[in-house]
Amino acid sequence: MISQNTNRRPQRPLPPQLQATLLYLGLILGAIVVLFPFFWMLTTALKQPGQAYSLDLLPAEPTLDNFGRILRDYGFARYFMNSIIVATSAAFLATLFAALAAYAFAKKDFLLKNQLFLFLLASLMIPGMMYMVPQFAIISRLGLMNTRTAMVLPHLANVFGLFLMKQFMETIPGSLIDSSRIDGASELQVFRSIIVPLSLPIIATLFLLTFQFHWGNFLWQLIVTNKESLYTVPVGLAMFRDAHEELVTLKMAGAAISIIPIGVLFFFTQRLFIEGMTRGAVKG
Repeated sequence: MISQNTNRRPQRPLPPQLQATLLYLGLILGAIVVLFPFFWMLTTALKQPGQAYSLDLLPAEPTLDNFGRILRDYGFARYFMNSIIVATSAAFLATLFAALAAYAFAKKDFLLKNQLFLFLLASLMIPGMMYMVPQFAIISRLGLMNTRTAMVLPHLANVFGLFLMKQFMETIPGSLIDSSRIDGASELQVFRSIIVPLSLPIIATLFLLTFQFHWGNFLWQLIVTNKESLYTVPVGLAMFRDAHEELVTLKMAGAAISIIPIGVLFFFTQRLFIEGMTRGAVKG
């Protein structure tokens, strides 16, 4: 049997310029797919009443009246302020507590430190829904129902934030802390003057993630309050949707308002966010 040798030419790689062009085209296509729902939401919010289901991508007669009505006539200005207060206070306190705990686990030695840290990490494997009943029981017994404190208090212990900050703080040279102690700095001064400035990227990252979680938290905020004056934006949107199923343009205006804080925060902190998510991943 005679074997036939087939000489195949090796495939040439694509030119670098063509590879870059295809990459950018793929990224642009992906961005269009991801951003189109937001584009549709915004254009619908700018349409006149009764034109929500028209096939026009751009409104023929754009109007801002829907935003004014949803804020003025349907209480969304109050919902917006409630969300700002709850999300900001919860993010600030949770980030502060996580930073203090991470400093202890990263730079201090104490009894059963590693075992305690592993125990805390193991708690991340428990689904969050499992905490609902005991958290509700505690809040109810403390008499905190229908308060903003009930929305914030159960979520101040952030184990994921502790892990994230500990990994980052371990990259801070211990010589800086030792030299500051030689100069007579207290623990609070070390934390405030050395740890916090050097950990600013991860602090901003955790603050943004925590703020985003509390801003969009719907179920817990619905459970602990039934007073309309304490509704946050997600709860207010759900109630508005159920009561006014036909007002599509107003619902889209409310949804557009709900994403403003997250977009503004990410726009101003994106550099710190990216640095915080990548720098602590590899220890020096």
